[in-house]
Amino acid sequence: MTTYQRQDHANSFGAVAAEYDAGRPSYPAELFDELERLTGRPLKDAEVLDVGAGTGIATRLLAARGARVTAVEPSPGMAAVLRRVSPELPLVKGTGDELPFHDGTADLVTYAQAFHWTDPDRSVPEALRVLRPGGSLATWWNVKDQRAPWIKAMGERLDAGIPGGYHGYGAVNEIAEVFAPYGLPVGRAVLHWERVITVDAVITDLRSRSYIAVLPPERREPLLAVERAELLAAFPDGQVTEPYVLDLTVLTKG
Repeated sequence: MTTYQRQDHANSFGAVAAEYDAGRPSYPAELFDELERLTGRPLKDAEVLDVGAGTGIATRLLAARGARVTAVEPSPGMAAVLRRVSPELPLVKGTGDELPFHDGTADLVTYAQAFHWTDPDRSVPEALRVLRPGGSLATWWNVKDQRAPWIKAMGERLDAGIPGGYHGYGAVNEIAEVFAPYGLPVGRAVLHWERVITVDAVITDLRSRSYIAVLPPERREPLLAVERAELLAAFPDGQVTEPYVLDLTVLTKG
């Protein structure tokens, strides 16, 4: 993906913010248990910057664990939904490549489904700058489990139908390679979980994906119609069990 295409994809989220909030998967409680284990501290009363917060899906869960969390989001469309859904959460406009915070102000910097939109050569040093000694940078992704035949088949159809191909999230566990040059402790956990949703919810989730959102309507709608038909053929009752692999990586500052 070229720099221009990358920016085009990143900018697409504002227009689909409502679909993002309604369709994207949440995170199981086990994720936050593992986050506390890998960081070596409880989330309760921790100062957290949730970067690329989107509509606040992870931000709300971090706050529910007692963290003092500030959402950081560059997209006005995504931020507007976050404000509407969770007006009580502090929200700052910014990106991970240039965090608008003083040095040593956070215990934890988190990226839920968002670190791949940053330039790691900038975002990792920025996270380390704003972290206090002993603080951590945590990145995680929900990735649809390709061992499920219907998910594998959907990915193959999308790859054939989308100009430039369907990228998904790729090998997100390679994030550890980005962290390696800093010579700091890196921890990792991989969780498996699933949700049961309707066919309509799967389509809503797809609409929120950048590789779908950037398509013109005359390309997007026929593609989604095919996916709806295939899903209804596979799940006649309209209920879909969607399995995920949740990949968490934590870098801890000395």
